[in-house]
Parts: sequence; C-alpha cells; structure tokens
Amino acid sequence: MTDLLAADTAMGAVTLNVADPDRMTRYYRDAIGLEVLAQEGPRTTLGRPGRPIVILEHSPELRHAAPHEAGLFHTAILFDTQEALAAAVYSVAQAHPGTFTGSSDHLVSQAFYFDDPEGNGVELYWDRDRSAWSWVHGSVEMSTLYLDPNAFLNEHLSERAAEGAGLGDARVGHVHLSVGDVPTAREFYVDRLGFERTFEFPGQAVFVSAGGYHHHMAMNIWNSRGAGRRQRTLGLGRVDILVPDADDLGALTERMTHFGIETRDDGQTVAFDDPWANLIRVTTPGRE
Repeated sequence: MTDLLAADTAMGAVTLNVADPDRMTRYYRDAIGLEVLAQEGPRTTLGRPGRPIVILEHSPELRHAAPHEAGLFHTAILFDTQEALAAAVYSVAQAHPGTFTGSSDHLVSQAFYFDDPEGNGVELYWDRDRSAWSWVHGSVEMSTLYLDPNAFLNEHLSERAAEGAGLGDARVGHVHLSVGDVPTAREFYVDRLGFERTFEFPGQAVFVSAGGYHHHMAMNIWNSRGAGRRQRTLGLGRVDILVPDADDLGALTERMTHFGIETRDDGQTVAFDDPWANLIRVTTPGRE
C-alpha cells in the first residue's frame, strides 16, 4: 500500500456555499480577475481556462458559520508573477476597500490577505523560486515578516496591470482550514491522507504538502480551538485535491479504506470527510 500522495499532487477548486451568488461572482470575477468558466443552475465556476479555482454554490437556505466553528480559514490563489499578483491586489483594494486584512513575506512567498463579501478568507500570493527555499531537518523555513503593500505595488504594479486584474496564470496554491486540534489534523492529513508535514507551529497549526511544496494545505486552531464536527453552513462546501492518474486515486482509496475512513467512490472521484466534516474530494485533472 502506497503511504504518500504522488509528488505532483496539486490543489483543485474550492467550492463555497454562498448566499448572494451575483455579488460573489462580481468579487471573484471583477476584483480578483478570474473568468466565469461555467454557469449551470445554482453553480458558477470561476478560474482560468481549463482550471477551475472557485465554485460558487447558491445555498440560500444555509446560515453563516460562527467564527469559532471549523471550516475554511482561507483559499490561497497563487499567481505566476509579481506583476499579476500586484494587479489582483490593487484591483481588490480599489473595488473592496476595507476588506484587506494583512500582508506578509513568508520567505517562500509574498502574500496578501482579504475577506470576500461573505467573510471567506482569501489569500493572494506569489512564490519565490524553490531554489530560494531553505529546508532544515525536513521542515521548510517560513516566517511572517512585514510586507509593505504600498511598496510592493509601487515596485510591481505596471501600467498594464493597473488597467485591470486577470494577468498571467493563477491556480489554487493551497487551502488553509480551521480545525479543532492539531494532533488530530496531523494524524488525518499526514498519516491517513498521505501528505508530508512541512512546517508546524506546535499546538497551533500544521502545514502539509506533496512533492516538496511548502504547503498544499494547512490546518490551524487560531479561531476554532476545540471545534467539533461542522453542520452544513455558508462558507466552505468542498476542497478538491488533484492526483495524477487513476492508479493514484485507487491507492488513496485503498489507504483510506484500510484506516476505516468512509469514502464515496464513483469511479472517477473519491470523497470523504475529515474529522470536522470538511468535505474533501480527490480526483484527476480534467475531472473537476
């Protein structure tokens, strides 16, 4: 039985249950610069051609989650250049003033944080080249250094970028979840699901990845210490993970079954709940 996810595992789209799909579509399309890829009934898919990033599911019957509940901490959208990141940051700041929550240089990346119109966390970021990352005893060196947003925009916001977001490539780089405790998260996402631990704030957060990325997912208790299983609410609907092929999907299903984790397998995707009832779906590229 294979114990680890394939090295070229990646994150797929994040599905959000939303109350106001029109407002949320405007945010992710007009402010962040994603394209509407499909609109079918209550579901709107946004991203880049061939790559869904955010799926909005109209769910007016649901309530907002309380701040202390488990669920989504943020969806992190990765841009391929600092110019493209600057365009998105500038666009969001212009269209939604007051939603900026911070910025940091994490050594491996430069990141800007916002809340979308329904309170879902959004990170917009750019990665430094992997050759600039430092690893010590199996952990990647990360930090939270001050990053001046105005200085970043002055340096990287071109005239072309200032005319509108939507430059370059973008994808879901990582997904950060709010959970009830770190040891349970580590056991599930590392020992069961098959990510490798890459960084940890002891007792506060654990970062995990496949293939030596700094992190594809992170789980923290900063707002949700002691949280139990979620009820279905507005906010996080589903996290998608992409594995390379059907063999990898089969190996994951075998591993989860071995550990007694209930899975829903339709032959093309495998879905299961984490210990806080965050829905995780694993599939192969093109099956999103």
